[in-house]
Amino acid sequence: RTAYKQTQFNKQTKNQWARDDPAFVVVNCVLVGVAAVAYCLAFGGSLWHSIYTVLSAVVVDYLLVGALIASACWALTNRYLRTQGHSHAVEQRVEWLYAFDVHCNSYFPMFLMLYVGQYFLSPLLLAPGRLSALLSCVLYAVGLSHYHYMNFLGYNALPFLERTELFLFPIAAILVAVPFAI
Repeated sequence: RTAYKQTQFNKQTKNQWARDDPAFVVVNCVLVGVAAVAYCLAFGGSLWHSIYTVLSAVVVDYLLVGALIASACWALTNRYLRTQGHSHAVEQRVEWLYAFDVHCNSYFPMFLMLYVGQYFLSPLLLAPGRLSALLSCVLYAVGLSHYHYMNFLGYNALPFLERTELFLFPIAAILVAVPFAI
C-alpha cells in the first residue's frame, strides 16, 4: 500500500498518476540482468548463450511481457472499470505509463521470490523427489499471487476505478492450479 500513496501526490502536483522518473525501471532492468548473469555463471553456458539469456530476461521477460500486461490492464480499466462521473467533472482515465508503473511495482517482489529466492534454493529445488516439486510450485504460486495482489493495490489506489477486485481473480486460478502442477 505504501507504494501507491505517492500516486495522489503525483496527481495533485504533476497532474499525472504515473511516476515521471524512469529510475525504477532502470534499477529493475539492472537487477534482472544481474540475476540472469548469476544463473549463467552457476549453470554454465557459452558467452553468446549467456548474452542471449541476459537480454531475453531483461527485454522479453521484464519489458515486453510487462508492456503487454500493462496494455491489457490499461485497456481493461479504461473500458470497463471506470466509474461514471458527473457531467461537470473532468473525465479520469488510467494512463498507460501508470499501468506500466503498476507492473514494475508488482514485478519487484515477484522477482525477489522467483529469481533471487529460486537461485539460493536451487540446490534444494533441483533435487529429485516430490518435495522439490512441491516447493517449486509453492514458490511460483506465492510469487505470482503476490504479483496479482500488488497489481490489485495499484489499480485500487485510483479513486475513479470500481470493481478492481477483478485483479484478484487470477490468485484463485493459481490456487486451483497448484495441486495439478505437482
